[in-house]
Amino acid sequence: MVGRKLTQIFPDRKAPDPEVVLEVRHLSIPGVLKDIGFELHRGEILGLAGLVGAGRTEVAETLMGIRRPSTGEVRFRGRPLVVRRPSDAVRGGLSYLSEDRQGSGILPTFTVAQNATLVSLRRYSRNPFGLLDGRAERESADRWRKLFSIRTPSVDTRLEHLSGGNQQKVSLSKSMDPRPRVLIADEPTRGVDVLAKTEIYGLLHTLVEEGISCLFISSELEEIIGMCHRVVVMKDGAVTGVLEGGQITEPEIMYRATGIREGTS
Repeated sequence: MVGRKLTQIFPDRKAPDPEVVLEVRHLSIPGVLKDIGFELHRGEILGLAGLVGAGRTEVAETLMGIRRPSTGEVRFRGRPLVVRRPSDAVRGGLSYLSEDRQGSGILPTFTVAQNATLVSLRRYSRNPFGLLDGRAERESADRWRKLFSIRTPSVDTRLEHLSGGNQQKVSLSKSMDPRPRVLIADEPTRGVDVLAKTEIYGLLHTLVEEGISCLFISSELEEIIGMCHRVVVMKDGAVTGVLEGGQITEPEIMYRATGIREGTS
């Protein structure tokens, strides 16, 4: 369907930097999350795997200040990161690509430019009157259009006229426009065709090679196996194992996702 072998769909992975960018310790929400902990390195794609209801999206939303109050500790580059609302997370260097593209990821009746700059509007209104600089907004969106190969007649085109894959690229542009150091990508290829998936895989790998760190959530095991340097497996709101290297296989992930086996051995 994409004109290439399956082994060519996922780009080659380069070893991440040993620098720890994000540390999560004892993250808990009663009845939702139980003592979640992991480290994310610079230039790493860290997978969050598990069955439906395992708590993966809840971890993402908690880190971004979307979920109810939690306990535990989050550190960004060695310093405590206190997040009470999404704007705190964005200022702290985190960004979120939501799994619900149509519901909360994009505004279909807004233009490409308006969507791409939604999270970082303040940067485009730095003038005495607080008015939006439409030219700067469109120029920024056009850079994303070129970088992510977004197929659109213009950045002034409304998003509802674009394909699902191109809408997702715009949503990714929106997540990257605040210039984060950590991207939380929740089901980044859901609802797009195979060719668009391949393009998104390449875009994410390009970003991590440039130093971005990615927390990658997916229900598709082939994506987890093909994309991630390490994998945190969850079940019922708790971590049941952390896999790396040759351990990242479908059986090993499923053993831990179903509770048959726990740990890294």
